[in-house]
Amino acid sequence: MKKNLLSVLALFLIISFGCKKDDSSPTNTTPTTGVIATVQYEGKTYHTVQIGSQCWLKENLDVGTQIQGTSSPINNGTIEKYCYDNDPANCTTYGGLYTWNEAMQYVTTPGARGICPVGWHIPTKAEFEALKAAVTNDGNALKANGQGTRRGAGTNTSGFSALLGGGRSSIGYFSDLRMYTEFWSSTEYDTTYVAFMYLYYDDSYIKFDNCNKEFVFSVRCAKD
Repeated sequence: MKKNLLSVLALFLIISFGCKKDDSSPTNTTPTTGVIATVQYEGKTYHTVQIGSQCWLKENLDVGTQIQGTSSPINNGTIEKYCYDNDPANCTTYGGLYTWNEAMQYVTTPGARGICPVGWHIPTKAEFEALKAAVTNDGNALKANGQGTRRGAGTNTSGFSALLGGGRSSIGYFSDLRMYTEFWSSTEYDTTYVAFMYLYYDDSYIKFDNCNKEFVFSVRCAKD
C-alpha cells in the first residue's frame, strides 16, 4: 500500500509541472504522462514553464547562423541571427537577436511558427497581453533573478526568466544590454511596424509598443 501511495504521489508531481506534449514537437517527455520539461531544437535544450493557461519556453531562442551587425538577413532558407556586439558569447547567454521577417520566416500570419520548434510559435500580441494579465502587470515577475535594479529588480516568480539582452537598431547599432529586453510578437500594426513587448531594468511594468520590422529583438516561443 505504501509503495502504491508513493507511486500516486510521484505521478501527481509529474503531471503538475511542465507543459503538455504535442506529438510532433521534438521534446524530452515522461513516457507515461506526455508531460514535457525540455525541448530539443537545433542542438540546444530549452526548458518550459506554465504561466496561467499558457506554456512558454524559458529561454530566448538561439538558433541559426550568426551574421554581423552591418549585414542584413535575406530569405535564403537559412536562419540568420545577430549576437549583441557581434560577440557569440552574448548569443550563448541572451539568445540570438532577429529582424521580424527573419523571426517569422517571411510570412505575416499571426501565430506563425517562424523560427520556433515544431509545435511552438511566435506569440501574438494578445498572447503577450494574456501573459501580462497572468502576472498582474508585474514585469519583475518575468525577469530572471539578478536582472534589473531598484524598482525593476527581477524576482522571477513566474519562472519566465527574462534576461535584459538589448537589441539592435535598423541602421546597425546595438544598444541597451542589461537595460531592456524586447520580444517580437507576430502581430503587425501595419506593413512596416509590428507590436512588441518590452521590460526595463529600472521599473516593474510590462509595456507594449510598435517598431519597424528592421529592428532586431529577442524571440520567445509559446506552445501551440
